[in-house]
Amino acid sequence: MNAHEFEQQLKADGFQEIERQKLDPRPGKGRHRHHFEIRGLVISGTFVVRQTGEPVAYRSGQVFSVAEGELHDEWIEADGAHVLIGRKFSETSA
Repeated sequence: MNAHEFEQQLKADGFQEIERQKLDPRPGKGRHRHHFEIRGLVISGTFVVRQTGEPVAYRSGQVFSVAEGELHDEWIEADGAHVLIGRKFSETSA
């Protein structure tokens, strides 16, 4: 899926905030939660998410998602990452 198709799908699925992010390498933020659902497409680089169990490295063309309120950690590998991110806020979190 290309970035344009992914953005159209995010809009169709009700994601209210959509943005591109260029991320420098960084260690994990520590286990945390968001008050929104997140879905992202990796355009380039490596974006790593640990939800439960082992971390999963997402690379170019792969989609990751984290449910609203789900405990997770995320970090950016040495090659950095360019991602297209969507955030969907539920009625209760708005």
